[in-house]
Amino acid sequence: MFRKMRRGKQALSQEEIRNLLTLETRGVLSVQGDDGYPYGFPINFYYSQEDNRLYFHGADFGYHIDALRRDPKVSFCVYGQDVQHPGEWLHYVKSVIIFGKAVLIDDPAKMEDIARKLCSKFPCPVGYADQEIAKDLHRTLCIAVDIENINGKLVQES
Repeated sequence: MFRKMRRGKQALSQEEIRNLLTLETRGVLSVQGDDGYPYGFPINFYYSQEDNRLYFHGADFGYHIDALRRDPKVSFCVYGQDVQHPGEWLHYVKSVIIFGKAVLIDDPAKMEDIARKLCSKFPCPVGYADQEIAKDLHRTLCIAVDIENINGKLVQES
């Protein structure tokens, strides 16, 4: 169902993939938009190794929510950990591509847990999560992505 990576020598190990997903804070989530056009947008995320899911949160309405209700299939791309070897001008970047199906979560307790885990990835001031949850949880929706396929590679940018 999913294509094999063409340049297998550049493949990241599962540990490197998990590390990238744990450390990076943003990626691009792509959905099937209107009239068959793909729609990708940058978004903060949290990766849970325990249940092998990605989590996102945002408003409970909008273009991407309409698209997800129509078709839950998504792709997600995250990249980072730029490396430049001594004496070389080339840069190397690790990237991960995920395919999966989105599940909309509107359970307040689960949404609060996801929001706190997302906030833990950022240097938020003390009390920030509590303040935002109290103010906005009622108009928030979370998205979980059940990962069906994942691969990563080291890309040479030149």
